Amino acid sequence: MTDELSRNERIKEASNYLRGTLADGLREEITGAIIEDDAQLVKFHGMYLQDDRDLRPERTRKKMEKAFSFMIRVRIPGGVLSPRQWLALDEVARVYGNGTMRLTTRQTVQLHGVIKSNLKATLKTIDEVLLNSIAACGDINRNVMCNVLPEQSRAHAAAIDMARTISDDLLPHTPAYREIWLDGERIAGGEEEVVEPIYGKTYLPRKFKIVVAVPPSNDVDVFAHDLGYIAIVDGAGDVVGWNVTVGGGMGMTHGEPDTYPRTADIIGFCQTTDAVKIAEAVVTVQRDWGDRKNRKHARLKYTIEDRGLDNFRAEVEKRSGVKLARAKSYTFTSTGDRYGWTEGADGRGHLTLFVQNGRVHDVDGASQQTALRTIAQVHYGDFRITPNQNLVIANVPTSQQAEIERIAREAGLLAPWSGLRRNSMACVALPTCGLALAESERYLPELVDALDQKLAAHGLSADDIVIRMTGCPNGCARPYLAEIGLVGKGPGRYNLYLGAAFDGSRMNKLYAEDLDHAGIVAALDPLFAAYAKERQKGERFGDYAIRSGAIAASGNGTDFHANVRAYKPK
Repeated sequence: MTDELSRNERIKEASNYLRGTLADGLREEITGAIIEDDAQLVKFHGMYLQDDRDLRPERTRKKMEKAFSFMIRVRIPGGVLSPRQWLALDEVARVYGNGTMRLTTRQTVQLHGVIKSNLKATLKTIDEVLLNSIAACGDINRNVMCNVLPEQSRAHAAAIDMARTISDDLLPHTPAYREIWLDGERIAGGEEEVVEPIYGKTYLPRKFKIVVAVPPSNDVDVFAHDLGYIAIVDGAGDVVGWNVTVGGGMGMTHGEPDTYPRTADIIGFCQTTDAVKIAEAVVTVQRDWGDRKNRKHARLKYTIEDRGLDNFRAEVEKRSGVKLARAKSYTFTSTGDRYGWTEGADGRGHLTLFVQNGRVHDVDGASQQTALRTIAQVHYGDFRITPNQNLVIANVPTSQQAEIERIAREAGLLAPWSGLRRNSMACVALPTCGLALAESERYLPELVDALDQKLAAHGLSADDIVIRMTGCPNGCARPYLAEIGLVGKGPGRYNLYLGAAFDGSRMNKLYAEDLDHAGIVAALDPLFAAYAKERQKGERFGDYAIRSGAIAASGNGTDFHANVRAYKPK
């Protein structure tokens, strides 16, 4: 570590509570970009400056500026949208963006390809339907996720209510977002009038993620996040309180063993009335204890590894005034989505659709964006984005169910037969992510096609096996909690991880490095064959990989990189 604060800390300190020179930069017409410091600040407003990497070589040859545009990430606590809000985001995507919507692994929508001159118009359109993008990115609490199963009516109601309450409580107080993007009036006196009671002037050392889970579904991957709440539900279906988890995080850096993914620890049980106090305490401890010198060491998982879980729990109890009780028992059975129709306690239906890698668009033979627009125009319930990049058409009255299912079926939105594809997930990666080392969203469907052929030969086509891919080791699609995880190493090359638990409670471990397409298929095919022949009743692929000796069970935190055996292709 260096003795000085990281550059981002200095940017935040000088930003005048996230204002920087963003307002001036928007008026600069000579470039489609903004200055580097503002490119860091704009993340707090829910945006990333990007460029189309597919176009870089040609534009460089022609001595043209990169094809700059912005990705806007909407803040949608719990992932629930009204049909009117869905239609507004669809319109923004078509009018101001690249024509597509992207459902994310954090239950929200990303809009890609918005040029600088259209930013204010885009955000005003979003604001008109009571949505915004504030705090969807940056060193701050991001979109709060929650269980999406609407048939668990009372438990889900409690989960989404808490997700929204925590989200609102942890919003930044600065008026910069409204001033810059919505032409809000500047507060007289400026900086002196702004108070950030939770974050302070420099906010958090790094991003912060919160989720709310309702067993038996671990669809939010509760152990992958900085702070989580696991609902404890009584026999009547009511939530009696929450187990609290801390210290999860998926990112790492290739070749740097002092960086690693980590699953969260359970620190105790709290009542619903104390949940917000706990959240504030966890955030402020991380604010004060987190590493502001080395951003690669700044997430809560490293704070807990450095300070110790017992010390961290004691400080949270001290700041919150809440004595955490012993954690209660619970059971998770899966991390994926429950496709097709389910019925709620009120008799209404909920249809979970499959949206491959979250990309909502119209392609030849599958006009999915048009289909969802059509559904939104007639639907009286709501839309629920799942943590697995899929979509639930929720609260559908009986009279509408046949028509909505017909529209979805004709657009190819019903779940596929392939168990591998049903449980697949990928980050965006190329061409827009500046961190991507390899393809992800554009490549995973092709890989699943090839792996499905091998699975079919072994009679495993319908078996649920979790596969996730990212274009870099930052882990946005949570690949380290997949039974088959693929992490980009370079163009067309991936590290292969195996052995995670199907319920999201155990990470996987590095099995093979630097594989191309043929190498991935060749490495997995014999394991599929052995799994088909040797698995025990109810045994999942990740568990089999460990029991068979193909891979060692993963350790957590600093032990993640231990006991790695090099796989050598035949």
